[in-house]
Amino acid sequence: MFSEILHGLIGRTQQEAGLCENDPTVTLQPCPLHIGIIPAGSTDCVCYATVGVIDPVTSALHIIIGDSQPLDVCAVYHAAALVRYSVSLLGYGFYGDVLAESEKHRWMGPLRYDYAGTVVYLSNRSYAGRVQYLPADPLLSSPKDKTRCLAGCSVCSKSTERLFPQSSDSGSLYSSNFSQFSVDSEEGEWVSVEGRFRCVSLTCMSSSCPKSPLGLSPSAHLADGTGDLILVWDTHPLGFLKFLYRHTSTEDQFDLPFVEVHRVKAVRFSLPAGQEDEGYEEIGGIDEEDSRYVETISRNGSQQQLAERGTGQKKANEQKTATPFLCGLCCSKAPAVSVWNCDGEILPFTDIISRIHGQLVRLYARGIEDRAAMHNCSEEKETCERRCISHK
Repeated sequence: MFSEILHGLIGRTQQEAGLCENDPTVTLQPCPLHIGIIPAGSTDCVCYATVGVIDPVTSALHIIIGDSQPLDVCAVYHAAALVRYSVSLLGYGFYGDVLAESEKHRWMGPLRYDYAGTVVYLSNRSYAGRVQYLPADPLLSSPKDKTRCLAGCSVCSKSTERLFPQSSDSGSLYSSNFSQFSVDSEEGEWVSVEGRFRCVSLTCMSSSCPKSPLGLSPSAHLADGTGDLILVWDTHPLGFLKFLYRHTSTEDQFDLPFVEVHRVKAVRFSLPAGQEDEGYEEIGGIDEEDSRYVETISRNGSQQQLAERGTGQKKANEQKTATPFLCGLCCSKAPAVSVWNCDGEILPFTDIISRIHGQLVRLYARGIEDRAAMHNCSEEKETCERRCISHK
């Protein structure tokens, strides 16, 4: 439900502003309305990362009080058309395979994610790809600086002044952001890496949840106009298992030789030269219907058609594939390409362009409260009360 409201709100705002959503170089207009979230999903990572707890009463109080928390949004494009917006996880490889496998076992309920994760891990897959990214200013923040984005975050506050300077009008803002995204930008150069990856992930927030208290990127910020790109190179199964396990503990998952993390403003992903989109035996491929779907989005940018096409693709995949036994799946030939997991939705494309739009939407939230500061404040209050009683 949150995703549908997000897409509708952003799409309507851009339509009223006369902006084209399908152009990656266009700076989108921030949405004036707020979104309130009452947690009732499988992971509720958006609520957990913006409030710090999954509690309907707490979320309702934030809505009643009218708290405001800006949030970055990642726009995903394919074939010169907007495909989807993402606020938490955009993942290729392991995370895409887990989602594709879990869709075959929806009857299992939330347990399907654990089952699918185990099956995909045992499959021991890696995928070839070329990743290009536009680095953010390393002087502003770093994904390895061991900081947390809490309520009143100074990094996000400074980013507000940087993203929306008071002296700039809409035209100059557009020119500034266009130059940052351009390939020939003087303010930053694209970095390109190529090889085999276990997974490629882009997140605009920590993506924390009860199973992963610190999230995919513990130092990611909610509203600084950047995202964290996580590259996990092909490695032996035990090394990758260590990487996955560290998400459930306080150990640094980036302190591994086969893991890279970069703070970025935009990302491009494509297959290496000469490799075609094939090998979708288990997860479905791109056919003529997908091509017509992209053309339809390019013409009218309809999110309704996007939702209808996504539903049709899921049904087609379920009909095309039969549920294999565990051994059969793990021992079968690995596909040449994976799919993208975009906030729990499958994107049946490989080549994409993604761009981070800073503070595009606002939630009824306050950010995660600093528990240490609250604890110290509580202790000081108790000490003060004791002193007052003793003076009496």
